[in-house]
Amino acid sequence: MRSRIEPMKKIARSLRNHRELILNYFRAQKLLSSGVVEGLNNKAKVTMRKSYGFRTYRVFELALYHSLGKLPEPESTHDFF
Repeated sequence: MRSRIEPMKKIARSLRNHRELILNYFRAQKLLSSGVVEGLNNKAKVTMRKSYGFRTYRVFELALYHSLGKLPEPESTHDFF
């Protein structure tokens, strides 16, 4: 932080702000993989692209519940069957 170079200060701030997350990586000793999280994130992005025409956030939310591993859908005010 004592550097006069602004990009170096920016990196130092970033490392300081994310210190715990960086240390968690080393504490886990590379036993955990972020592949599952990345896969779910990719599915969510694909669902967002497909749901471009949805008019409400609620419908988009239900589409996410439907596509992300058959998660339980929240209670709805309407009965469809």
